[in-house]
Amino acid sequence: MAEENEIIGAVSQSRYEQIVAELREVVEQQTRGQFTIGDRALEVEPMRPRGGVAGEREYTVEESLTRLAEDIGLTFSTLNTTRWVASRWPKDRRRPEIASYTVHRTLANIENDEVRFTTILTPPDGKSRWSTDDANRQVGQRVETPVTPQEKVTAIHSLARDAEVAARVTTDFLKRPQVAAKVSAEEKVRVVEEFTRDEGVAITAATSLLRRPDVAFKAMSDDTARFQVNSAQAERTRQAHDHFERTSPVAPAVRNIDRTVEFLDLVTAFHAFVAAAGRTVPGLRDRQLSEDERTIVHQNVAKVKATLDWIETAVDTGKVDMDDELAAILRGE
Repeated sequence: MAEENEIIGAVSQSRYEQIVAELREVVEQQTRGQFTIGDRALEVEPMRPRGGVAGEREYTVEESLTRLAEDIGLTFSTLNTTRWVASRWPKDRRRPEIASYTVHRTLANIENDEVRFTTILTPPDGKSRWSTDDANRQVGQRVETPVTPQEKVTAIHSLARDAEVAARVTTDFLKRPQVAAKVSAEEKVRVVEEFTRDEGVAITAATSLLRRPDVAFKAMSDDTARFQVNSAQAERTRQAHDHFERTSPVAPAVRNIDRTVEFLDLVTAFHAFVAAAGRTVPGLRDRQLSEDERTIVHQNVAKVKATLDWIETAVDTGKVDMDDELAAILRGE
């Protein structure tokens, strides 16, 4: 309970209570006044069934209410709203002593008459009067002073309807470590995907991320990602080669060198294989391989023999196509 000598703003507790009592009377008077305006608007133009009345002249409601609004100094929309609110609250159901006109207008959104009339009689949380936020919560509308996390989220969404504001807020939030730490991995991925819809942004982001060794290693552990990178590298090499072939004046001479390089690569591969075998095979002396190990060695020897036959055919005939049997052997089938 407030202390007797407590200061609220620039007044004492006792003076504050006097002001509250005085203003409650004013609010009740305003509520009754608003309902009087609505009642008179209803008298001029009673509520019509949806679709209007057969034979009724079009726009007659708007015309008469516009004239009434102009004659009393209000706008048509204001007058039409008071008319609707008055229609939702019969005189014996109005409670100006516990609810302002604003609260009546908000609770008027409750469709069921009995629910609406019962609701206004029971202010929430043991309160003796309704507040505007209490009424907004009751009908699911945005509150002025958000309390719960969901209300705060709704308020932020409302303030961030402008795309520029939303972008700025999102950027600021994601810079806060305590916020980022509470965002799940799946949600972070969705955010990144959304931000990188633009191809230029995606290229910049991917390039920056792949410069981090740990990221690059884990990314290349994904078969699809690795395949795409390898395909991109091959495509880039092909495009560079095609461009060189089309534009360079020394391309014919280089083609001869290319063939020489291929010959050198082939001879180098032979030497590497022979050298590796020369180092490895002597180590098998007096060592008995298991049946599984011998099977694997024989399978690979078969691959090597088939590959050597393929090389001989390519060297002798210039044909590098492999038959189905050789392809199956090289695939390990």
